[in-house]
Amino acid sequence: MKVTAEKNEQVATMIFASIYPHYLNRLVKNGRTKEELNQVIEWFTGFDKNDLQKLIDEKVTFGTFFQKAKIHPNEYMIKGVVCGYRIEEIEDEFELYKRCRQMEKLIDELAKGRKMEKILREERK
Repeated sequence: MKVTAEKNEQVATMIFASIYPHYLNRLVKNGRTKEELNQVIEWFTGFDKNDLQKLIDEKVTFGTFFQKAKIHPNEYMIKGVVCGYRIEEIEDEFELYKRCRQMEKLIDELAKGRKMEKILREERK
């Protein structure tokens, strides 16, 4: 599927705090924990649990959330399909949308029981 400017804008204006509980519920149903969710988000964005809670309390949009994030240098290693979109094919002009899908891919892998070492991508030496 192809990302549109409208879709990118729709994601940019969504409130992170309204989506976070959905991420958490999905993971808990699959035997994972809030700590694991926060660990994955921290790896990807640089936000520790205090930063994350502050952003949730402030009801920031995904646009602001990713603007403030320090995206992990290994983010390019997050590949695959999420919600019908192949991450590596999302155009650079839709960076926000791509970041959102990358984070969803990490959360998806966590929900499916993938080992944390695999989710938190590291360069092979």
